[in-house]
Amino acid sequence: SDARVLAKKIVATYKLCSEQLSSQTHYDYGMRAVMAVLRAAGNLKQAYKTQDEAILMLRAIRDVNVPKFLSHDLPLFEGIAKDLFPGIKLPEPDYVNMLSAMNGACEKHNLQPTGYFLQKTIELYEMIVVRHGLMVVGYSYGGKTCSYRVLADTLGKLCELGQNDENKVRVYAMNPKSITMGQLYGQFDPVSHEWTDGILAINYRIAASDQGPDRKWVMFDGPVDAVWIENMNTVLDDNKKLCL
Repeated sequence: SDARVLAKKIVATYKLCSEQLSSQTHYDYGMRAVMAVLRAAGNLKQAYKTQDEAILMLRAIRDVNVPKFLSHDLPLFEGIAKDLFPGIKLPEPDYVNMLSAMNGACEKHNLQPTGYFLQKTIELYEMIVVRHGLMVVGYSYGGKTCSYRVLADTLGKLCELGQNDENKVRVYAMNPKSITMGQLYGQFDPVSHEWTDGILAINYRIAASDQGPDRKWVMFDGPVDAVWIENMNTVLDDNKKLCL
């Protein structure tokens, strides 16, 4: 059946990627990556019920993996995809409304809407659709913060115009390196034996108690180190639980 053939192609894609692409710490070819592809394929199948499943699977594999690959690995990945899905041409995604709103958001933030910036912002949106948590990595002053702010404004504008079935975004941003671990996650006072919630817990509770349709983004906007990111491992994987 198609399902068995496509399942083998997912495995073959990641096997070839692990052999041919460069070795990077953020490249992941394990079960978590497979789950993300299956989730993306399921979303596409629900949206395009009559579309050829091979096209949907190729698009899911691309949507999940292209944003995280470095520029010199992209041609190799394209070659692998072309070999495993011969003769399949993906239709151009319809981002007309989003690009229009994105250009307006860039103007509002006094930014130049370069092709690369818009492409990366759209890739960020595609990742948000298929994952419950993600990291935007790059050099300082690379445009990471501007990218998510522009995307938030873009989705808000689409919601106002009633386009793309989008909702407004509420951002709860914090810099994890500007405060102590106790202030971030919460701490136990050894003298009074009282627990004090951290900024993350307070923001998370506010976001969780809001039953409205708006998207809620809890953002750690700052440098990554092994100390504060360690507690986020179980949040970002399929456990979705904060274990301190």
